[in-house]
Amino acid sequence: MTQPTALDIPSEVQQLLQRYVKETTTLLGAQLEGILLYGSAVRGEFLPGRSNLNLLLMVSGYERDGLKRYAKAHRRWSREQFVVPLVLTEAELTRPGTVFPLEYLEIQEQHRVLWGRDPFIGLHIDRTHLAYQVRQGLLGNLVRLRQRFIEGGGTEEAIAMLLPLSLTALLPCLRGLQRLAGQPPLFQSEALLAGIQTMTGIDLAGLTDVLHLKRGIITPGPVEVPRLFDRYAVTLDALIALVGPDGTVAAR
Repeated sequence: MTQPTALDIPSEVQQLLQRYVKETTTLLGAQLEGILLYGSAVRGEFLPGRSNLNLLLMVSGYERDGLKRYAKAHRRWSREQFVVPLVLTEAELTRPGTVFPLEYLEIQEQHRVLWGRDPFIGLHIDRTHLAYQVRQGLLGNLVRLRQRFIEGGGTEEAIAMLLPLSLTALLPCLRGLQRLAGQPPLFQSEALLAGIQTMTGIDLAGLTDVLHLKRGIITPGPVEVPRLFDRYAVTLDALIALVGPDGTVAAR
């Protein structure tokens, strides 16, 4: 498991996390066993004002009153870019035949314990359903992309918002492709896209452009945005075709 030696996030965000930990430990009490941070904040890709804060709460059980207290507080934390946390028991995390191997592997390999114990130390995650989840994630991404295109009326402004959201959800699936091919997953986005392009021979320039759009490096105009959408969708379709029913990944 590779982790940065220090969180590469602004000091005010680190202070925010400290306040979150203090409040959450009080709200959940003995029910809470650990608070883990994962996602862009531990990968060194946190973008202030753009990136969310992703957390996993390990609990001993689901005591309704405690979760209700947390739910009230989360309305406030959501305004600070905190997404609804994953709430899991150790039994759920260690259950054989898990249907969420991709998410669990992502967190295991890149996380930071903010409070309590680390449930991922020495944990073996069952990969039986990994190929299915990767293929489902790729296809689901494409389906949701079309849905959100319709919801947004197909406008350039809507496309420019939905493409970065789609890419954020896609990157773990690309690391899943690397795992299925027996390659170590790459967590830096540029390196990941370059690695997938080398592995598959598929031109990922459209995905790279969306990454640059997400980071504010490029601002495509009204003519280029629809073209970028088309290129992105075609690339997604090509990636879906890579995963065979037996979990093999077609590579160049």
